[in-house]
Amino acid sequence: MPLKIITRGNSKTFYIRGTVRGQSVFESTGTTNAEQAEAYRAKREAELWTESVYGKRATVTFAHAVAAYMEAEPRTETTRTHLRRLLAHFGTTKLESIGQQELDDAYKAILTKGAQATGATKLRAVLTPLRAVLEFAAIRGWCNKPAFQRPKVQQVRMQFLRPAEATALVEAAAPHIQPLLIFLIGTGARMSEALELEWKDVDLVGKRAVVWQKQGDERHIDLPPVVVHALEGIKGRVGRVFRPVRSRTPYGAKSGKQIGTAYYNTGRTGGGQIKNAWATACKKAGFAGYDRVWIPKGSDKPKTKFVPDLTPHCLRHTYATWHYCLHKDLIRLKDDGGWRTITMVTRYAKKMPIRYQEEIEEWLT
Repeated sequence: MPLKIITRGNSKTFYIRGTVRGQSVFESTGTTNAEQAEAYRAKREAELWTESVYGKRATVTFAHAVAAYMEAEPRTETTRTHLRRLLAHFGTTKLESIGQQELDDAYKAILTKGAQATGATKLRAVLTPLRAVLEFAAIRGWCNKPAFQRPKVQQVRMQFLRPAEATALVEAAAPHIQPLLIFLIGTGARMSEALELEWKDVDLVGKRAVVWQKQGDERHIDLPPVVVHALEGIKGRVGRVFRPVRSRTPYGAKSGKQIGTAYYNTGRTGGGQIKNAWATACKKAGFAGYDRVWIPKGSDKPKTKFVPDLTPHCLRHTYATWHYCLHKDLIRLKDDGGWRTITMVTRYAKKMPIRYQEEIEEWLT
């Protein structure tokens, strides 16, 4: 019996009922509009017919796969953001029809620079989350295992600080930023891990802290003396360890500074929380960079801002480089720094000459 549109009790929502190649169907159309209900009926009947003849993989859509992928286990906010963009592009596209050409089209449609985006951006924002969903679907027999051309990723120069440069940076930074910089250098924590750190997870007596990695894993980190001393100097040990300082001038209040409760939460989809303080410290420390000049909207006067070559993530590179210089142990570096593979930490080997060992040890004490 072909599918028919029916109503149920006092509900205004239309339902479909019937049998398609032996499969009994009774489900809501999700609409009270007769034309939309008929469109749903026709589409659903065609899907069920195709599925019965060619198998389920012929009908599963990207939207269905994403929904199942999200329900299977908790996903990070970064992953959810990427999937929302992919879902807006692919929508109800059948999984079996997503190939290399469709991937190339997704680059153009989703990324700001389109096909001209860097390989790293293509990989991070499009290919990796797309492949994850398709591999999830392939395991369930909804499509073939995906095979895509991996974009070429240009090796980025790894920048790190020598002990004297690290000292210059910390001394040039604003007072409330100094403990954060020392913590990043001394522990190798990612910026997100540091900014989300709470005092309840810090043991100054035991010289240890617990941070949460971007994958959701708990990581215990040992605190060198210089970090313990920096944290001991922070007042008000409740809530977040590192907090912003903002101008206090609303509604005619007296000028001054006030301590915020936490830095802006990006859901780990971006950074920039200490962008201005970082740029100021780098400039005062004499680090390389360039002046960005632009005219703000609604103004006719140019504005200039210093953009340093170094980024805060270079402090994680610094930690790793110092760590290997001191211990010459990649396995220990991998575990202490929270990296997933040895391949990721081999980049830091032999970057720092052994003559810096004494300076590094002195800096960390």
